[in-house]
Amino acid sequence: MASLVMENPLVGMNAGAWQQGGPGPVSSVRADLDPASDAAIMLRVAAGDEESFNYLAGKYHRQMIHFLYRTVHNQAVAEELAQEVFLRVYRARTSYRADAKFSTWLYRIATNLAVNHARDTRHERSAQTVYLDSPDPETGTTPDLADDDLSVEDRMLRDERMAAIRSHVMALPQRQRMAVLMHKYQGMDYKQIGEVLKLSESATKSLLFRAYQTLRDKLKDFV
Repeated sequence: MASLVMENPLVGMNAGAWQQGGPGPVSSVRADLDPASDAAIMLRVAAGDEESFNYLAGKYHRQMIHFLYRTVHNQAVAEELAQEVFLRVYRARTSYRADAKFSTWLYRIATNLAVNHARDTRHERSAQTVYLDSPDPETGTTPDLADDDLSVEDRMLRDERMAAIRSHVMALPQRQRMAVLMHKYQGMDYKQIGEVLKLSESATKSLLFRAYQTLRDKLKDFV
């Protein structure tokens, strides 16, 4: 997958290169859209504007890796899946119609990829990769320098709690798990999550209520 992405001159650029430029020139693809909106920029991609694709990829690259890391808990796999997300965006550029927010469309692609990955690897036990020089995704601190003011016991309790949260979130039913990841860690509201999962806002609220109730029950010993 990664080699396929690298062969594409548009998505083979690294994140730094993506972030250097801005969107391409304004066009009259859709007069009803704000020209600066992601949807309008994606329509310019559909019209052949490569700079606009690089701009969107740079804007959402890290966000996609963070979201996917929380679903697979493996940095290398998350980066590979993020590349695949943007490859699929580029391949589907001519079919984009801006019927929903660009970010909704992007998260729907990422969610489908994450679900497919979980299905294809459900019989595998994948080791988690930890980088000592990068922040822990849950605590935001580096493992070798984290919380020097905490006692050994407090640090162990914190780590145990974070491990329990990860474990129980990943054990949730598929839709509940994805909804929690988008709500809790990506800051998405009920409407946005519902659009990604193709649910009504009320159904999304109910889904998250059940998920959080399950987590409260499972984690009551840590409260």
